[in-house]
Amino acid sequence: MKQPLIYIVEDEPAQVAVLSYNLEKVGYQIVVADDGERALQLVEEIEPDLIILDWMLPQVSGIEICRRLRARPETRRVPIIMLTARGEEGDRVRGLETGADDYVVKPYSPAEMVARVGALLRRSRPGLADETLEYGGISMDLAQRKVTRAGQPIHLGPTEYRLLLTLMERPRRVLSRAQILDLVWGRDVDIEDRSVDVHIRRLRKALDLPDTLDPIRTVRGAGYALDMEN
Repeated sequence: MKQPLIYIVEDEPAQVAVLSYNLEKVGYQIVVADDGERALQLVEEIEPDLIILDWMLPQVSGIEICRRLRARPETRRVPIIMLTARGEEGDRVRGLETGADDYVVKPYSPAEMVARVGALLRRSRPGLADETLEYGGISMDLAQRKVTRAGQPIHLGPTEYRLLLTLMERPRRVLSRAQILDLVWGRDVDIEDRSVDVHIRRLRKALDLPDTLDPIRTVRGAGYALDMEN
């Protein structure tokens, strides 16, 4: 399988080191650019499979780079994750409206970033992404559709499998019931929000093994998250 090529466009050496280490560890090829002009040159030379793009950069801002890439037919569909210290909702909306596919606010969990990269690659170019998802002792073999926790097999129905996959692709991110309905069942299916609660209970029961914690966090009034850090 081709090793996915990821450009990290970031001018903070510590951030570059953490990102590079964690992404190379799971098999991605990494190229780094520490300013906007260099990033645009690299994209002209070789189109990457995904770009992790810092908002604040020397020469050309991340927002401007994203805008330029989306304006060109050759790079219009390159997946972009915007990386920034800006956390306000207006900034997130601006980044996504400019064309970013995802938005990660510093500080972030390296495991979460790896999971988001894998999820975005699976959606955009399925043949490139790794075939195993892991978080908090839970492992999903996507090729064989097998799930284990702490090395023990977990047997899931089709809906619970899709639900777990949705959560595993977005570790620690709180998803509303409406978002889960869209991601697991699809927008055109008429299902009530409380169906999410029913399948969450079934998934929790399936994942409940001796000496393990509940991996699914309920956020009152907001939704659910796969979160082993709280």
